[in-house]
Amino acid sequence: MYKKILFPIDLQHTQEAKKSLKVVIDEARHSKAKIRVMTAATGFGMPIVASFFDEETVKKALKEVASQLKTYVDKNIPDDIQSSAVVVEGNPAELILKQAKKDKVDLIVMSAHNNQIENMLLGSCAAKVVRHSGCSVIVVK
Repeated sequence: MYKKILFPIDLQHTQEAKKSLKVVIDEARHSKAKIRVMTAATGFGMPIVASFFDEETVKKALKEVASQLKTYVDKNIPDDIQSSAVVVEGNPAELILKQAKKDKVDLIVMSAHNNQIENMLLGSCAAKVVRHSGCSVIVVK
């Protein structure tokens, strides 16, 4: 049913993402779909944050995030499933939607994190993705 699945992951919340990882793997195996694992490096694009770091430091930090994501993929995505990884920089919800459109994915599988204060002020990342996505979205709590 699905050909391409986007799996956004917050590398600081990998424990909470275990249930969504299982859903991604099950869906990919069932549909023989490819998985694109992505993570967003937040903060560096913000002017106030960027003013504290030179370009080399930002590149080094992004390279480290990419290394952590590769390690996560290698440890958690079975070899019988085609997968790739991408690190993007900026607002997670916007970047998930942009990546889904760019990759022409059929399904987004993501975790919902319960941060009460953030949800009241900004709305959750998962809620934004569900509202604005052009494809199916599975949100795993």
